[in-house]
Amino acid sequence: MNKNLQIAKYITADYITAAIAWALFFLYRKYYVDPWFVEKASAILRDRNFYYGVFGLPVLWIGLYAISGYYRKIYRKSRLKELGQTLATTAIGVLVIFFTLLLDDIIRSYKSYYQSFLVLFSLHFSLTYLARFIITTITNSKIHRRIIGFNTVLVGCNGNAFRVYQDIENQPLSPGNKFVGFVDAGVVEKNMLEPYLPHLGSYKELKRIIEEYKVEEVIIAFERSELNAIDPIMTEIEGSNVVIKIAPVMQDILLGTVRTSSIYSPLIEISTDLMPAWQKVIKRMMDIVISAIAIVILSPVFIFTAFMVKRSSPGPILFRQERVGLHGRKFKMIKFRSMYADAEKAGPQLSSKNDPRVTPWGRIMRQYRLDEIPQFFTVLKGDMSLVGPRPERQFYI
Repeated sequence: MNKNLQIAKYITADYITAAIAWALFFLYRKYYVDPWFVEKASAILRDRNFYYGVFGLPVLWIGLYAISGYYRKIYRKSRLKELGQTLATTAIGVLVIFFTLLLDDIIRSYKSYYQSFLVLFSLHFSLTYLARFIITTITNSKIHRRIIGFNTVLVGCNGNAFRVYQDIENQPLSPGNKFVGFVDAGVVEKNMLEPYLPHLGSYKELKRIIEEYKVEEVIIAFERSELNAIDPIMTEIEGSNVVIKIAPVMQDILLGTVRTSSIYSPLIEISTDLMPAWQKVIKRMMDIVISAIAIVILSPVFIFTAFMVKRSSPGPILFRQERVGLHGRKFKMIKFRSMYADAEKAGPQLSSKNDPRVTPWGRIMRQYRLDEIPQFFTVLKGDMSLVGPRPERQFYI
């Protein structure tokens, strides 16, 4: 299952359909809207604006789709939701094009504006949704026939877990779950899953199991006697980029604390992602813009600080340290070195106010936060965000 290839399919289809829609609309404008156009079709092919639209506008459309979150959860698409999403993004995109590119057209009457809007909207929406419908239908068919599947761990091993497992496995159209095994919830009344699935361990090992088996979905199916394990399990899963689903027996515990939505028949999906995709994209764009501006404005301070670090004590100018970011992903955070070289040769240690490992210039940097200026590069790269929890070292997690 290649997610990047699947995303490429949708992006390619969106690009081609947007280009075709604009080309057809350009012909319509010239022949039915522009009162002065009396040339042959070959004249259109000599018009630079035709090529600007055909090759440039699809890029803007793809950017709009990305902001709307269309390319996320690429294998978990509903054709009905896709219909509404395509309608909404098409309406927004066509309105932007209309007011930025078409409002100054030479027209016979104002009726031509409405006709142009409807023609562009109809062409773009119908072509885009048709291509998406075909790709999604083929993908869903592969999921239902178990050609494509999501690595899934079942949490629980008693009667409720066994019923959920049988219900999913016996569905004529598979929901896409490819079970790699199960973990117990600590209270094992009767282990009913062991003859069918590998026992991967306890729920306390879920984070390791998710990483080791590349798990994409966790299904929690408890008996009421096991419900006291729900908080530790949610804490263990927190930060893992997985879909979480529960059996209905737990619905009364979770309603009101998380948003839920019904899926297939036996399960309820828990949405732990409280920030919509478009907000995430805007937040990321702000990170990029603000960091880039800060790097340019603070470049003299950056150069001076680097010079002083080098002059203050032997060792590298920059200090790189492994931190744990979103979804447990590890990255190298960079700062100006404020301590003497090999300050942590005895192992990780928390810094104190009068820490003897800190250089004299390091104290000044820390006082004014100058040592953190290089972190703008880390934000620009996407490993950190300007707003959010501070990434910590694995040792202290």
